[in-house]
Amino acid sequence: MYFSRQLIYILSIIQHMDLKFNKNEDHNKLLVSELHHKLKRVYEGGGTKRIEKLHSKGKMTARERIDYLLDDPKEAIEIAAFAGEGMYKEHGGCPSGGVVIKIGSVSGKKVIVVANDATVKAGAWFPITGKKNLRAQEIAIENRLPIIYLVDSAGVYLPMQDEIFPDKEHFGRIFRNNAVMSSMGITQIAAVMGSCVAGGAYLPIMSDEALIVDKTGSIFLAGSYLVKAAIGESIDNETLGGATTHCEISGVTDYKAKDDKDALERIKKIVDKIGDFDKAGFNRKKALPPKLKQEEIFGILPHSRSEPYDMMEIINRLVDNSEFDEYKAGFGKTIITGYARIEGWAVGVVANQRKVVKSKKGEMQFGGVIYSDSADKATRFIANCNQKKIPLVFLQDVTGFMVGSKSEHGGIIKDGAKMVNAVSNSVVPKFTVVIGNSYGAGNYAMCGKAYDPRLIFAWPSAELAVMSGNSAAKVLLQIETASLKAKGEQITPEKEEELFNRIKANYDQQTSPYYAASRIWTDAVINPLDTRKWISIGIEIANHSPITKDFNLGVIQT
Repeated sequence: MYFSRQLIYILSIIQHMDLKFNKNEDHNKLLVSELHHKLKRVYEGGGTKRIEKLHSKGKMTARERIDYLLDDPKEAIEIAAFAGEGMYKEHGGCPSGGVVIKIGSVSGKKVIVVANDATVKAGAWFPITGKKNLRAQEIAIENRLPIIYLVDSAGVYLPMQDEIFPDKEHFGRIFRNNAVMSSMGITQIAAVMGSCVAGGAYLPIMSDEALIVDKTGSIFLAGSYLVKAAIGESIDNETLGGATTHCEISGVTDYKAKDDKDALERIKKIVDKIGDFDKAGFNRKKALPPKLKQEEIFGILPHSRSEPYDMMEIINRLVDNSEFDEYKAGFGKTIITGYARIEGWAVGVVANQRKVVKSKKGEMQFGGVIYSDSADKATRFIANCNQKKIPLVFLQDVTGFMVGSKSEHGGIIKDGAKMVNAVSNSVVPKFTVVIGNSYGAGNYAMCGKAYDPRLIFAWPSAELAVMSGNSAAKVLLQIETASLKAKGEQITPEKEEELFNRIKANYDQQTSPYYAASRIWTDAVINPLDTRKWISIGIEIANHSPITKDFNLGVIQT
């Protein structure tokens, strides 16, 4: 009888766990399905009619050009596909920021490709277009990665010129970066496959080699209409700045291609001759898949962002052979640190532990919160990885640092500052995966965008904000109700609930991973099953750039 009761109890627990797993799995797979649906819409650019119009001119779309150029498009990763998502509605939108950027292989060499999407406002530059192009150049500079520009752009989007033209991180910075990359010996190749006007005309000519497609490509500082208006000269665009003009008269371009495919084949041949690069020397062995099924991540990750779970269950499904050598396992338990391999690359993992744990003094600590001992452990581990030249991978699911008198008196600010210092001064490449929460100073300490991760990307389950929607709505509600009461308004419980729901809905929208991706606070929203691929490609391109600086924490409070 006793055995039967025990068995029933155990079976009920297993059944409960299975139900929870299935509920999580359904929720997370639905999020991935939504991701694929959103990406499909993004891939349409300016829409089927504009794509058809482009094809009627004998031109390929930006995505078709890139896929034709790459050795294997499936092995590439796309940067900032959601740039501009939900923005510029009054201007008709700007899908993918009007430019497509991918990292992949051409003729066996890793490169970054930047292609203007002429189906989106004729490839004109919105403010987010400039930010996205600068991100591509930043990746090229950090990793000494060859960059290929496929130019087809009408230049600055004039109705928003004040937000793209004059500032430090605006349009002109592109050409400044062209010059800097040239001085660094980073290969730049440009193919003019459509319009290339005004200030944009400098980009291909500041590249190492420039191609132009006959009859469809053109380069000039001012088009025929503006030339007529400015100096009274009558001339057509082809004679003014077409392929024959620039290949045979001005000498501005180096090669004339008969069509898009011919230009892309020429680029493949140019890249094929590029010599080898100096390597950083990151450790790599034969890649092994995780022993535990990666697909189980969907059932482990809770559907609620406030629910605890064991981050080790996620780590063991991301790392090679599910092998993880934990560092200081019994200390600072709300952060997990340790060594592993991802696709053969040696990595140091810094991850937020989301389950409730006991401190060294036996006290219970909240999961996802950074305590003094956790910050201290992470600082030491980051220093160790820098000492041994091991790339760092941050797995974010953090609500912030612990607050309250006990933490303040224990020096949480000092210990948090040490961790931020270590992340800031790290010289090995860093990669950040936003799995769940990414709130407040926790975002900073766990290598948010401001701390120069080589790549930062989010799962569909991610939330990025100063604090959760629920907490923020409560704070903002207090402010708004106080303001309304000061004006003599009576706030009923029903009115208060209405205000809370409205505030929370607006704030929740801003915490969405797509809101962050649209503004390029992250490089992508990805299927969790693609995490290993992103980290592996990230380390592979980082290996192009030898480490030339020593790790130095600077002045810190001990």
